[in-house]
Parts: sequence; structure tokens; C-alpha cells
Amino acid sequence: MSEQFISIRGIDIHVAIRGEDHLPTVVLLHGFTGSTATWNEVSKRLTGVARTVAIDLTGHGKTTAPVETERYAMDQQVKDLEALFDHLGLRSFVLIGYSMGGRIALAYSILYPGRVSSLILESASPGLKTENERVERRQADQRLAEKLETDGLPAFVDFWENIPLFHTQKRLSVEVRQTIRQERLGQRATGLANSLRGIGTGSQPSYWSGLGTVHMPVMLLTGEYDAKFINISREMGEYFPTVRHETIPDAGHAIHVEKPDVFATMISEHLLQTKNGGGAV
Repeated sequence: MSEQFISIRGIDIHVAIRGEDHLPTVVLLHGFTGSTATWNEVSKRLTGVARTVAIDLTGHGKTTAPVETERYAMDQQVKDLEALFDHLGLRSFVLIGYSMGGRIALAYSILYPGRVSSLILESASPGLKTENERVERRQADQRLAEKLETDGLPAFVDFWENIPLFHTQKRLSVEVRQTIRQERLGQRATGLANSLRGIGTGSQPSYWSGLGTVHMPVMLLTGEYDAKFINISREMGEYFPTVRHETIPDAGHAIHVEKPDVFATMISEHLLQTKNGGGAV
């Protein structure tokens, strides 16, 4: 695996690339409190099948954590990705996004569809439909950001890993749970707090009306125990022109963490079904 820091629009973006150039390219966007490391097990399992390009999103992992909240906004994030893909020479690829990364992947696919050969959204949404919902969520995220800044990162990680969304991760081995915890503890309070304010579900635009414009093949992945996102994906499926929704048995929100073998198999099969999945240059 090779790691790079690429200067894009005033920030340094950390990228981890695994696999040979002639293989189909798969771009991976992590969720909140995640990093390129969250994809390690999946990337290993895709060896010989795909070249994976994992990206630390703004404020996460080793990528710059700006102090300006507006630098985390959706329009800024997708502009960064477009500039990054141009720098890397990625002309066609499968784009995979998990949770927060899924929202960003969807926005990118709507606003910059030219490079995305197919889109895979894991436990993701197009945002909130009404302004009232968005206001309530922004207020909740602001309170959470203040809690993080006041209590500190370790206390926030204690809180975050115990929210109901991640309950199924309690079944993972001690070693895997510790790896996830260390990834979260490796973040910076500034980056996480500003991500909550700048790219939270309440801050981003609603993309429900744009789903019908996504003409590349779409696959939606949800875990059996993640009822909220199963319902969201079912509704999203009514709008995408070409879509497949798969619910993974015995999994929760983070399928790629809980079931990396199954997740990697789904990606491999998707690459075969969509022919080439977008080759590298």
C-alpha cells in the first residue's frame, strides 16, 4: 500500500492506494470519526480484483483539519474531490461511500457525474427533506460539537462508540473493537467538531430531488439490524433510474467493519456485473 499527501485547494489530503494500476479503480470514502484505515480489511480482500483509493476526508485522519467551519461544507468537499481525482488522473471509477462518506459520494455523483462509472452507498442518505428537520439536526450537531470541545476527544469517543447505531459492534472481537477505538482516538477535536457543523446532515443540501438524475448503476447496502437506513434506502430506491438494494444479514450500520468478507465479495460481484467498473489510467 502506498500513502500520499496531495495539496488541493489549500489543504493536504491523505490518500492510501492499494493494488495495481491495470485493475478497476474503487474509490473509498469513510464515515464520521473514520479514516483510510477503516477500509484496510476490505482493501486487502480486494487484492488482485481492484485498485483501491481510500481518502481521508477534510478534518479526518491525516488530512488537514481547517479551523473554518465553512471549509467542511458539502460544496467544498466535492470540489476537493474533483480536484483530487483530476490530480490523480482518475478518469473512471466505482465510488463507494459509507454513512457521512456516502452522503458526500452521492453529492459528488450528482454534481460531477463524469468520472463515476457506478455508485455504492453503504448506510447512507440524501439528507433531510424539510428545513425544519435540518434546523433541528443542525442544533443537535452544534450541541454535540460543543460537547466534544468541552469534554475532550477521549470522552467523546467513549460516548460515540456507545450510541445505539453501533450496538452491533459490541459483538466484534476485542482486537477489532480496539482497532476501531484507536482510529477514533487518532482524530482531532477541531476536525470532528467542524465536521459536525459543516458537513452534518442538517448542514448539507437535501439531494432527494437529484436522485433521478443519477444515471450510473447504483447499489445500496444496508445491514439487517439498521432499520432506519433500510427504510431510507428503500425510499431512495424508488428514485434512482438503475438501482439494486441489498440488506446484509447479521450486520448493523458499518457493514464493511462487521462483515468485511461479505462486503468485499459484494464489491467483487458488482465489478463483474458492471463489466469493468471503470479502469485506471
